[in-house]
Amino acid sequence: MNINIYYGGRGIIDDPTIYVINKMQEVLEELRVNVTRYNLYEYKNTITTLPQTLKEADGIILATTVEWYGIGGYMQQFLDACWLFGDKEKISQIYMAPIVMSTTYGEREAKLNLSTAWEILGGRPCSGICGYIENTVTLEMNAEYAHIIGKKAENMYRTINQHIASFPASNQAVKQRIALPRATDLTPQETEQLSEYVSDDSYVQRQKEDIQELTSFFRDKLNNEGAEREDEYLEAFRKTFKPQPGLEAVYRINIEEKKKGLIIIVKGPTMECYYGTVENPDVEMQTNRASMEDITNGRMSFQRAFMSGAMKMKGDFRTLRFLDQVFLFGE
Repeated sequence: MNINIYYGGRGIIDDPTIYVINKMQEVLEELRVNVTRYNLYEYKNTITTLPQTLKEADGIILATTVEWYGIGGYMQQFLDACWLFGDKEKISQIYMAPIVMSTTYGEREAKLNLSTAWEILGGRPCSGICGYIENTVTLEMNAEYAHIIGKKAENMYRTINQHIASFPASNQAVKQRIALPRATDLTPQETEQLSEYVSDDSYVQRQKEDIQELTSFFRDKLNNEGAEREDEYLEAFRKTFKPQPGLEAVYRINIEEKKKGLIIIVKGPTMECYYGTVENPDVEMQTNRASMEDITNGRMSFQRAFMSGAMKMKGDFRTLRFLDQVFLFGE
């Protein structure tokens, strides 16, 4: 059995949460459980990669300290990363026990927030611990507290070992109906790679420099070849147009190498596209000619261009997604 502990506190010496998770780890290791601890403050620049560590876990402990309000920034970043980059199918098989100790008010609310977040992610709940501890010494000197912590660790072991079922929660039903994560065309492997790249500042900087270099290269190339054609890409959009019932949207694509924007107006069964201007488009995008070539030749979708950083946009993301349904490039 493998259990991971994710500690979201600051790591200060008198943090009562550290005592609790140390005690739980001690008991679990006595039960021959492989315990791995991740102090999130040590991974603050790579938190987006930590959902990958859930792969081999049968259960996890989310532990944090309420020092003034809420679960803290590190733990929130980790949960955000699980939502954006985590393998939801794997998370649905993982039990989670929340551990929240407070030096101020709000430990019960924070514990509930951790449980709710894990259930929305699709994970399985476990009984946790929360408490108000003014002085860590009183926690360490009280044998009854140590007994409670030991029992909680044993209960977690028993729950995971026996695969104890639980009643379905309403927040999981809400997730299935309306709180759906953004769909992507990425495979789980590509998602993991993306999470690694997002956390790598040097990689992001290199990508920006490469994009700037390519932009300059293609701009010069187009200027030399006189490629500022008024009809470029228009025929490709007209040929691949597939009407979507009820869709009415105005798109503007600003191609860096062109002076005028590419305007696309979709009104149900009709579509109009031209180079010019339009006021208040529903979605405005910024990209370069190389990315447009990849899109119109079917090598990349609009959504993947946005996810990879090759295209920037502002407006309604759902309306952007319709472009891949309305224009079937490469088919």
